[in-house]
Amino acid sequence: MPVLPELSAVVAAAAGRADAQPVGGAPALLEAACGYWTRRGLSCVPDRIVAGPGAPALLLAITAALAGEGADILVPRPCAAWWAPYARLLGRPVFHVPTPAEGGGVPDPYALLETVRRVRAEGGDPRLLVLSVADDPTATVAPPELLHETVEAATAEGLHLVSDETWRDTLHAPHETVLLSPAEMWPDDVTVVTDLAGALLPAGWPAAVARFPATGAGRRLHARVLDVLTALGARLAVPVAAAACYALDEPPPVTERREATVRLHARVAAAAYAAVVAGGALARPPQAGRHLYADLAPLREPLAAQGAGDAQELEDLLTARLGMPAPGGHRFGDDLGALRVRLATGPLLGGTDEERTESLVSPAPLELPHVQRALVSLRSAFDDLRDDAQRWEPPR
Repeated sequence: MPVLPELSAVVAAAAGRADAQPVGGAPALLEAACGYWTRRGLSCVPDRIVAGPGAPALLLAITAALAGEGADILVPRPCAAWWAPYARLLGRPVFHVPTPAEGGGVPDPYALLETVRRVRAEGGDPRLLVLSVADDPTATVAPPELLHETVEAATAEGLHLVSDETWRDTLHAPHETVLLSPAEMWPDDVTVVTDLAGALLPAGWPAAVARFPATGAGRRLHARVLDVLTALGARLAVPVAAAACYALDEPPPVTERREATVRLHARVAAAAYAAVVAGGALARPPQAGRHLYADLAPLREPLAAQGAGDAQELEDLLTARLGMPAPGGHRFGDDLGALRVRLATGPLLGGTDEERTESLVSPAPLELPHVQRALVSLRSAFDDLRDDAQRWEPPR
């Protein structure tokens, strides 16, 4: 979406300042982050908060602080595309744990226990589990009972959890979807990370905050993360920090824009989901965020006829066919042979600021010509695949 005018004004007012933000964030920003989490039932104090230039920088620092030499990291399959590379950058092995059919972001508890047992039997040392209750890429929200079982299993095995809650404020049906943070269940063993680009700031303004447990171990982890960020020189730019502080206080312009944006993406995601499923693909109904994760395994034969036999070839085919990025599931930890793809709702809202603004303020965005064209293109691509699949079916 176009930048909120109030955010632009805050950035402009801070642009003339020559001072630098301290590593980890200035007191005003940390107080604002505390208020943000307290309003969500997660009490905290400023000396347990760290701010950084985006969630990737914070996850890198947390991973470096938690996973010492030889330590292993567990993530769901699939998971956000940026999680595993930061562990590998540090030379840490990463093990993907399957998620249950009803949602992504949180590993199946029994699969988690089996993975931990297997890794230890092979001489490994699993210490860290990264998960997400409002998931990218699957756009699903983990049921509280599943989350409880997984967190209980992880903490019983001595794992520290990092909960990526970037998309928690983007629930498509907030009054019908129950979202709990694992930090509400096991506050002593969970670090929460939120990238403000999820719901509060433009994607090009990197800013994120992390909340650490209020324990001795949490205090030591907080200190080690600050050491890593200091070594990296990873601090927020002053204008972005000012915008983050303003947004975390959640004044009416920010909350109204967030709610309008969530409603828009929810409507477009529902239409995209209907088009994909009608075309013969499998997908979980999107519940949060700005994505849809589709499994095109039922369309394997017509896709193979078009040269798409794996996720990379599927990505190439759909990106060209739809005129928008369609990253394959292999980028999110799924097997290359699985025909899965993530489709974003953002490109369906228009190609210019004017079109996206029109989509945002329209009472009927699905009826706008540019949105209709994008959805027709999506439906056409999947309808063609469905028709091809039907021609491949043997006669009865």
